[in-house]
Amino acid sequence: MCHYCGCREIPLIKEFIAEHESVTDTAGAALRALDEGDHGVVGELVARMERELVAHWRGEEQGLFAVMSADPEYADYIDALVREHRELGAFLRGIDLSRDEDVVRLRAAVEELHHHIAKEEDGLFPASLTALTGDEWDRSMRAWREAHPEDA
Repeated sequence: MCHYCGCREIPLIKEFIAEHESVTDTAGAALRALDEGDHGVVGELVARMERELVAHWRGEEQGLFAVMSADPEYADYIDALVREHRELGAFLRGIDLSRDEDVVRLRAAVEELHHHIAKEEDGLFPASLTALTGDEWDRSMRAWREAHPEDA
């Protein structure tokens, strides 16, 4: 993520970045467990990733994404991000670690997740600084809180 635009100082963006870091840490641990042949741990970590991502995506999609996609300039970009959410979510929910193709796909999915996060952190989040009004930031933060009732 860039460090020059200032979006990292916005409380909501800080939350999103913290969630990105948490899920990528979990993904890295899952790949290490996979390399060690510990499929039980991999399964637990994949389930944790999916749980974390569901709340994260809900907060993004019902807040920041909903607000920004109202602007045609951002709508297609956000639609693609949402499609990526759906695809990764479906894969994580249905993964079968006894299938070699799912193991290979998990490695690719983690790499894709890193690219997805870069699209948000290097593209959408900086754009949000100029795109959102104060009321839209408030709406976006409310959506994040609703998706994370245990953190509110």
